[in-house]
Amino acid sequence: MQETNHNNFNKSELWSLSLRDLFYKYIRFLPWFVLSVALSLFGAYAYLRYATPIYATGGTLVIKTEQQGGRSDKYDDIFGGGKSQNIQSEIEVLRSKALMMRVVQKRNLQFSYYVKGKIKTANIYKTSPFYLEVSSLKDPERGFTMKIKVVDESGFRLNSETRIIPFNQQFATSYGSFRLMRNLALGLSKDYSIVYQPLASAAAVFAGSIQVAPKSVGTGILNIAMQSPNPMLAADVINQLMDEYAGYTRELKKRTQDSSLAFIEDRLATYGRELDSVQDQLLRYSQMNNVIDISKQSSAYFENISKADNAINEQQQQLNTADFIESYIRDKKNTYSPVLVPSSLGLNDATLNGLVNEYNRLQIDRQSMLDGNIPPGNPAITELTQQVEKLRISLMENLINIKKSYLKTISNLRENSDVSQGQLQSLPYKEKGYMDIKRQVDNKQILYNIMLQKREETALSRASTIENSQIIERAYPNSTPIKPRKRSIQIMAILIGLAVPALFVFAGEVLNDKVSTRFDVEKITNAPILGEVGHSYSDHTLVVNKTTRSMVAEQFRIIRSNLQYIVGKSDKTAILVTSSFSGEGKSFISTNVGAVMALAGKKTVIMELDIRKPKVLSGLGMQKGPGITNFLIGKGDLKDLVRPVPDHENLFVLGCGPVPPNPSELLLSPKVDEMFAWAKENFDVVMVDTAPVGMVSDAQTLSKYVDCTLYLVRQGHTFKKQVTLIDEFYKDNKLPSVSIIINDVKMKPGYGYYGYGRYGYGYGYGYGSYYEEEHPPKNFAEKVIEKADPRNWFGKKITKKSCVF
Repeated sequence: MQETNHNNFNKSELWSLSLRDLFYKYIRFLPWFVLSVALSLFGAYAYLRYATPIYATGGTLVIKTEQQGGRSDKYDDIFGGGKSQNIQSEIEVLRSKALMMRVVQKRNLQFSYYVKGKIKTANIYKTSPFYLEVSSLKDPERGFTMKIKVVDESGFRLNSETRIIPFNQQFATSYGSFRLMRNLALGLSKDYSIVYQPLASAAAVFAGSIQVAPKSVGTGILNIAMQSPNPMLAADVINQLMDEYAGYTRELKKRTQDSSLAFIEDRLATYGRELDSVQDQLLRYSQMNNVIDISKQSSAYFENISKADNAINEQQQQLNTADFIESYIRDKKNTYSPVLVPSSLGLNDATLNGLVNEYNRLQIDRQSMLDGNIPPGNPAITELTQQVEKLRISLMENLINIKKSYLKTISNLRENSDVSQGQLQSLPYKEKGYMDIKRQVDNKQILYNIMLQKREETALSRASTIENSQIIERAYPNSTPIKPRKRSIQIMAILIGLAVPALFVFAGEVLNDKVSTRFDVEKITNAPILGEVGHSYSDHTLVVNKTTRSMVAEQFRIIRSNLQYIVGKSDKTAILVTSSFSGEGKSFISTNVGAVMALAGKKTVIMELDIRKPKVLSGLGMQKGPGITNFLIGKGDLKDLVRPVPDHENLFVLGCGPVPPNPSELLLSPKVDEMFAWAKENFDVVMVDTAPVGMVSDAQTLSKYVDCTLYLVRQGHTFKKQVTLIDEFYKDNKLPSVSIIINDVKMKPGYGYYGYGRYGYGYGYGYGSYYEEEHPPKNFAEKVIEKADPRNWFGKKITKKSCVF
């Protein structure tokens, strides 16, 4: 449990250390960061100085929405009258290429004029000292560019031609005939270019740069914006676009109204023909069926029948009277009756009334004579009797004629009544037919009247047509560019200046698979790190002696002190020095650790047991001779093979001897046990310099003879993955008491500082009151700086005094 807590503490401590390492790792490249930021800012300055500025210009337009009334008019539904505007549709119209083509044509934007400077080319819309007048174009759908090189105030050269073309005079090219018209109000530069674009292409370019958006949701107010290198061009395009949109809406309304008028005229002609046709049909039907006014005619028929019936009754009454008079006169008993013949009883016949009156007078006269006792045979009475008879016969005849007349009249009246009754009976069928045709006439007349009304309304509406938009604010040139943004570019330059070296540093760290810091070792293995040895600039392998106070020598003294925590208080110590592979400084560490142990008064022997590639003797500058291999094959005595190191008390070396062909098998010899027993008996410290354990098994074979193992990791040389091998040896106890020494630690800002303490030198190079200074050889850049120092030109050297802490 305690071990787990200890590991967790170490991990948290390593994490905090990694953050500090990260800071120092990047801060050591501060000059490169400063240089990169400076270069980026210079690039930003150059970009801001020579980049083409972009200006934003905008205008505001309101779309008038025509709201429908409460009624529903089918005509308006058909022809679009009264419909509300779709704002999104109007936005698409404003951004359309078709509308922009009208703008391009109106403003002649197919031609663009540019002036060439030393670095950049500028659009000189409205400030060009000339303009191109087109006489004819061979192919309007083909774009081209004219390069104008001004010779003087009177002429110019075109493209690569050598001839001088005067201003205002016509010239011909492969594209057509033109004239370059001079504007004397503006001065001339040297190089210009005129770019022609086909109408559709130019419209597409400008339409793509137009931005249309509602000012707020739910309103018809639109903001129209455009970005362009020339603010006057952007303002003119937006203003012309709003004007063309207004004209387009007027034209669209007029086209709609013209279509409506054409439709109305066509329908009026059709309805007129149909109305004439059904009216003629109604007229013919009325004539054929004697139908004029059904209600009046019906009343007339009833009246005729009634009159006829009354007349018949009157005539019948008259006829009855005539029958009564006739029967009275025809009766013989009444011939000479004293009762007179009744009058005509309402018969309006003057002849009959005269005859009756005469007949009664004669009767009265005869009766008077008879009453006067005149005999019936009297001639006067006889004459009267004859006259009475004669009048009676006349009355009979007259009554017969009158009766015939009455009968004929009754017959005629009955016939007329029958006719009226027949007409009255057939009238409903005629009325139905009449009403069917009359309904068609009325319907056609209504449609015809509607079309007449709509024609007048449409004509009035067309005469008063206005656009459905209103310009709230026109576009004006803006003198302040929106691109490039100085502050944003500068911030971006600083960020890029910081990011580029940081990226290189990060990439270098990611791609670096070798140990660079102590933290690289500690995060892989829990094996203790005994110490760190800095890079030595000395020409000798042995850097430790009685008089040296170099930093590397002091580091070996620190390792000596730390070793007592590994080996304890034992008087006799055997130390194995190994590494993962060759070149990590085993011989250097073995020699100097042995030397620092000898300085402590311990009799120390260095055994050169890397019998494949021995380097200890050569590092000490000693001659090779018989050694360990001679003893192992029985051809030498150890006391004769051990040699003292010159000028170093208590320090001895047992050389390798000749390199054998079978070093692994040789180390398995029983003589090895004898050799280590003798060495431990005669020396206090036995330093065993052996072959790399990651390559051969020699170190593992010799590990049983030693008390601890110094495993070397060389900065910038040992691969990180090889540290896992150390962790395996440490955890599985394959080597005794494994401790790590980090070798060849170079003074690199960013990797910490090295000295007394966990991370190396606390005092560093240059602090002479504690260490002797070691001066690394100057690199090429330092030599150049030294040569460029003016103080060295006059032989004056100003030394820097070191601060003493």
